[in-house]
Amino acid sequence: MREIACSQITGAVADLCRAANFGLPQDVSDALRRAKERETHPLAVDTLDKLLLNARIAEEEQIAMCQDCGIAVVFVDLGREVHLDGDLYAAVDEGVRRGYADGYLRKSMVRDPLRRHTNTGDNTPAIVHLRLVEGDRLALTVAPKGGGSENMSAVWMMVPAEGRDGLVSRVVQKITEAGGKPCPPLVLGIGLGGNLEKAALLAKEALLRPVGEPSPEPDLAELEKDLLEAVNATGVGPMGLGGMTTALAVHVLRHPCHIASLPVAMNVQCHASRHKTVVL
Repeated sequence: MREIACSQITGAVADLCRAANFGLPQDVSDALRRAKERETHPLAVDTLDKLLLNARIAEEEQIAMCQDCGIAVVFVDLGREVHLDGDLYAAVDEGVRRGYADGYLRKSMVRDPLRRHTNTGDNTPAIVHLRLVEGDRLALTVAPKGGGSENMSAVWMMVPAEGRDGLVSRVVQKITEAGGKPCPPLVLGIGLGGNLEKAALLAKEALLRPVGEPSPEPDLAELEKDLLEAVNATGVGPMGLGGMTTALAVHVLRHPCHIASLPVAMNVQCHASRHKTVVL
């Protein structure tokens, strides 16, 4: 049994909160550059260039790349051979508290959803997804999630007869209606199956895959390709100003479901697809 001090978790989460808000993952930067090279609409090319410039300045100056520094979503893979010396959730919240204060990151959490003046003042509590895995390590991923893109996400409890075509139609309709609100070009996470909450979690987890890396399951890889083509055919374009690049990638995760159900969730991620990981 290996012991990990909760103070280590706090320090790691604080660092990850700052790092995720200051710098895009390399796969996201690369995807934006590829999109710029493919674009044929001058305004879209200029918009993508400005997004890349914004990301570069944020990284160099160590400042937030977006004024919406997001709700702190934290994925924890906890090894079965790990013993913690305290409260995991308290350690994560303390890390978020320190990271957002020290990084001068905007605090966006309200304690009462119906009373908007109840800001918690430190961006806690975090949303924590805990999974038990084999081994004696603890992996932490912090994925700040902005309100603009999260608000355009959806869960549909579809009729099974709607099938694949119905899924594609629902996604395209939602992205068309969203327009520039979620700050495209987007990364779309699709959760297919399970039940209401499982589909939503799958959609969120799908966003952590390297941008554009296809599913290892051939039929899902084909579905991702078709969804991406359909979404980009909407012409919404970067920041909703028109163009070929409404989305950089679509990632699908699947789970078995009830015979009477076809749960589908779409988690919309803006161009600032922020997430950082560390293993303790």
